[in-house]
Amino acid sequence: MNVALDRAYWLGLLVSVVLPVLVGLVTTRVTSAGTKAVLLLALSTLNGLLVEIANPGPGFDLGTAAVLAAVSFATGVLAHFGLWKPASVSGKAQDSLVTASQPRSV
Repeated sequence: MNVALDRAYWLGLLVSVVLPVLVGLVTTRVTSAGTKAVLLLALSTLNGLLVEIANPGPGFDLGTAAVLAAVSFATGVLAHFGLWKPASVSGKAQDSLVTASQPRSV
C-alpha cells in the first residue's frame, strides 16, 4: 500500500493545527466556549472546502470536503488541548489582539 498526499492536504493539516490560535486571536477570555467551538467549526469547514477546491484531483467532491472539515475540526480541538493550551499560547493569543471593554471606574 502506497499512501501519497498532495500538497493541498498537508497545507490543510498545518492550517488545522493553527486554527485554535486564530480563534484565540479573534475572541476574548470571556467569550463562551460554545462560541469558540462554533467559530472553530466554521473555520474548519472553510478549510475543508478550500483544501478540496485546491486539490489537483479530478473535481470537487462535497463528501471529501466534509471529511476534510471533520478531520480539520478534530485536529484543531486536539491541537488546542494537547499543544496550545498547555503551552499557554491560547491565552497569550487572546490577550494580544482583542480585549474586552473594561468598565470605567468612577
